[in-house]
Amino acid sequence: MDWYRVQALVVKEFLALLRNKASRMVLIGPPVIQLIVFSYAATFNLHNVPIAIYNEDAGAAARQLIARFQGSPYFSIERMPKSGRRIRDIISDKKALLVLRIGPRFSRDLALHRTARVEVLVDGRNSNTALIALSDVNAVIQAFSVHWAGTHGWRATPAILVTRAWFNPNLRSRWFIVPGVVGLLTLVVALLVTGLSVAREREAGTFDQLLVTPLGPWEILLGKALPGFLIGSLEATLIIVVAILWFRVPFMGSVLALYLGLFLFLLAAIGVGLAISSASATQQQGLLGVFLFLVPAVILSGFATPIANMPLPVQYLTYLNPLRYFLIILRGVFLEGDGIAILWAQYLPLVAIGLVTMTIATWLFRRRLT
Repeated sequence: MDWYRVQALVVKEFLALLRNKASRMVLIGPPVIQLIVFSYAATFNLHNVPIAIYNEDAGAAARQLIARFQGSPYFSIERMPKSGRRIRDIISDKKALLVLRIGPRFSRDLALHRTARVEVLVDGRNSNTALIALSDVNAVIQAFSVHWAGTHGWRATPAILVTRAWFNPNLRSRWFIVPGVVGLLTLVVALLVTGLSVAREREAGTFDQLLVTPLGPWEILLGKALPGFLIGSLEATLIIVVAILWFRVPFMGSVLALYLGLFLFLLAAIGVGLAISSASATQQQGLLGVFLFLVPAVILSGFATPIANMPLPVQYLTYLNPLRYFLIILRGVFLEGDGIAILWAQYLPLVAIGLVTMTIATWLFRRRLT
C-alpha cells in the first residue's frame, strides 16, 4: 500500500466534496418503512417501568401503597432491597429507573394524622423518561392519598412526594439531548461523506479512470474512508466543545474513553456508508440508501425514546445499530464519568459491527470490479 497514492486520493475526495452542491433526492420507499418503524418504536407512553422499592415500614399503610404500585400497569417492581446501601448500585447498574423509599414512620405518621413522606430516587441520565415516570409515580401517590383521606376522615393530602435525581440533579433535558446530538450529527456526516463517494465516481464517469491508476482496491477504499474519519472527528469535536462551553453540559469522564468510542463508531458508520455507496450506481441511489438507514437508526438508538418500551423484536434490531452503543458511551462519559474499563461492553459491539460492515463494503466493491 502506497500512502502517497492514498493521500492523493484523499485530497481528490475533499476537493470533490467542497465543489459538490446539495443533492436532490426522491423518497418513495423509505417513508413507508420509516412510518412502520415510527409507529412501533417512537412512543412516549411508559409501561412496565422497572422500579425498586426500599420499604422500612412494616405497617399496613406502606403495604397498601406498595400494592398500588404492584397493580399499576406502568411499573414493574424488579427489586426490593433490604438495605439502603443497595440503592446506589441498583440505579448505577440500571436495574431500575427509580427507587421509592418508604420511611420507617410512614404508617405511624398517617395513623397520627401527620403528613407522611415518600422519597423517590430517580436516574437522571435519561431525563425525558424520568420526567414521564415521575408523573406516573405522582399519580399513584395522589390516588393513594385521596383514598386514605376519604377512608380515614382526612381533609388534607396525607402523603407528599420528595424527589432527588442522580447524574442530572435538575433533570435538564438538554443534558440528555445534547450528548445524543454528537452521535446523531456524526452519523449523518460520516454516512453522507462516504455514502456518495463511490457512486459519485460512477455517475461522473471517472470510476473506470480510477481503476486504471496504480491505486489498488484497498487503497481506493481507504482513500474513500479517511475523509469520513477526518470530517466526522472534526464535526464531533466541534459539537463536544459547544456542548461543554455553550450549553454547559458537564463532562465528567475520560477524553480518551470518548475518542476511542468515537473512532470505533466512525469505523462502523463508514463501513455502512461505503457498503451503500459500493452498491449504488448513482448518487441519488446512494443518498436514498443513506436516508433509508439513517432515520431508522436514529429512532432505534434510544436517542429520544427508551429502547425498553419498544416491542421485543424491535429491541433485538437495536443490537445491530452502532448509534445505540455510541449514545451509551456519550452519555456515560458526559454524565456518569465512565472510563474505558466500564465501557468495554459498548466498544466490543462497535468493533464487531465495524469489521462486518467494512468486510461487506470490500466485497461489494470487489464485486463491482468484476
